[in-house]
Amino acid sequence: MNRKVGKSRASRFKNISIIGDGAMATVMALLLCEKNISVRMWGYDRRQLKQIESAGENTKFLPGYKLPVALVFEPDDERIMAGADLVVSAVPCQFVRRVFKRLKDYVPEGVPIVSTAKGIENDTLLRPTQILADVLAEKLKTAVLSGPTIADELARQLPATACAAAADERLAKDIQCTFNCSWLRVYTNTDVVGVELAAACKNTIAIAAGIIDGTGAGDNAKAALLCRGLAEITRLGLACGARPQTFAGLTGLGDLVTTCISPKGRNRSFGERIGKGRTVEAAQRATESVIEGIATCKSVIALAERLHVEMPITQAVYEVLFEDKPVRTAIADLMTRRLKAE
Repeated sequence: MNRKVGKSRASRFKNISIIGDGAMATVMALLLCEKNISVRMWGYDRRQLKQIESAGENTKFLPGYKLPVALVFEPDDERIMAGADLVVSAVPCQFVRRVFKRLKDYVPEGVPIVSTAKGIENDTLLRPTQILADVLAEKLKTAVLSGPTIADELARQLPATACAAAADERLAKDIQCTFNCSWLRVYTNTDVVGVELAAACKNTIAIAAGIIDGTGAGDNAKAALLCRGLAEITRLGLACGARPQTFAGLTGLGDLVTTCISPKGRNRSFGERIGKGRTVEAAQRATESVIEGIATCKSVIALAERLHVEMPITQAVYEVLFEDKPVRTAIADLMTRRLKAE
């Protein structure tokens, strides 16, 4: 990373602790260190964290990008929270509860937590900020940083956009100023429900997009998938109380498009391997990264059933992943559904 970070209003957060050591956690550390903010990184596995520190780069999740010498690696649960005025939760959704139960006693009361996770917890059907609230209760102020943000492109400082969402508009603006720079333009939103639901649901649609790529179904099919996928995501969001505008924005349509077309997208790539004939298990084994859309698919189907929301594409993905339905049969069943108006 060699370009200077552009000017923006100074962040009020001076000491930031990043919980997680995956690709997004690493990119956030790169960005914040370039803005001369004091950053510490924590990992669930101290051996893995030590390996990243020793290598000077995240060879497992984001290889090829040297980490700044200013970045501090802190494996201790208590010390990672000491003095922090902002915490970034950058662990996969299904691990948020486990990680913050472990850290709960050390989280400073009143210090905001900004989540980058995209998913819905199995069984509880809670979004990431809801999981944090469930674990941390009265200690909590939360925000979300989401959008079309492929980690590798962010690390290369290619132009990108994101959205800082919080019920408290002032907190959203504070997060905006903290992460905005010359190559990442950050907007604000107060619709946390919509932002988190869109982020979660798009991963399952991205698996379907990858399946289309793997089968060679063509661009017409993929365009239809994105359009109808967005329609069912929006239906679920509205049933949960989200605002319709959110799904036409960066965290809705924007993130959906990026995830469904990028060769770097883990969910799309996983789906492509299935479309080319690999089993679900073999497709999973091909990457060390967590494929959020798999677990989230279960949660989305359960939530849709609870709220009586029709989500045929997500249902088709669920049947392929968990009921051994052949891909060709799933596509044929979608194409022969009862005709209706758009």
